[in-house]
Amino acid sequence: MTILDKIIQNKIKEVDAKKTLFPLSVLEKSKAFTRTPDSLAAVLRNSTTGIIAEHKRRSPSKSVINDQVNLPDIVTGYSKAGVCGISVLTDTKYFGGSLEDLVLARNCVDTPLLRKEFIIDTYQIFEAKAYGADAILLIAASLSDNQLKEFSKTAKQLGLDVLLEVHNEEELQRSLLPTVDMLGVNNRNLKTFDVSIDISKELSEKIPNDFVKISESGISNPETIKTLRNYDYKGFLIGETFMKTGNPGESAKQFIDQLQ
Repeated sequence: MTILDKIIQNKIKEVDAKKTLFPLSVLEKSKAFTRTPDSLAAVLRNSTTGIIAEHKRRSPSKSVINDQVNLPDIVTGYSKAGVCGISVLTDTKYFGGSLEDLVLARNCVDTPLLRKEFIIDTYQIFEAKAYGADAILLIAASLSDNQLKEFSKTAKQLGLDVLLEVHNEEELQRSLLPTVDMLGVNNRNLKTFDVSIDISKELSEKIPNDFVKISESGISNPETIKTLRNYDYKGFLIGETFMKTGNPGESAKQFIDQLQ
């Protein structure tokens, strides 16, 4: 069983419990549910940097990354640095995040927020809307063709952008849907956790220009971004590079200054 399998197995139990405690009727009454989301895809298309900075306390591959700096300081720092979007991990067991992190981030910044989560049920998409997200992540490796279609359609009906993450060409071919805004290529091999931007290079020409192309994982210096821009990538999801420092916001600012 891969780490992804374990995460999904736990997520199914978690979501079933939440549905009982907070039914959709409760989520739909939240203040944020009436908010009109901002389009992360539109911001990326018009950006000169394309940085999506991530708030991530820990991960299965790296254990603790940063649990010392508080979230308001991080997200306000990211926003002041000029990032296009902020990715907020909301998985608790494996990444140390929570939906409360998403609410707190929403209250601190106007920057588009991506809910980074392992979505296995439409309930979580309503949840993302209710807690202030502008976009959701769908992971092709953990979803069927029907789920990809259903979940992305639900997100669009709620006004949320969809970032669909793939790891190889087979997943990519299943993901070319009209209800998807952004296609993200994860440079991390889910089986070995090895990282290489070669997969982003390889898949770039197979992604139609209708989608905003995003490269994820393993981006630790501006030169990598300059290379990936030659392959038409407009977005770059960066987490550990910033989060492992004492001041993630300042690290993002220095990174972006070097890009410009």
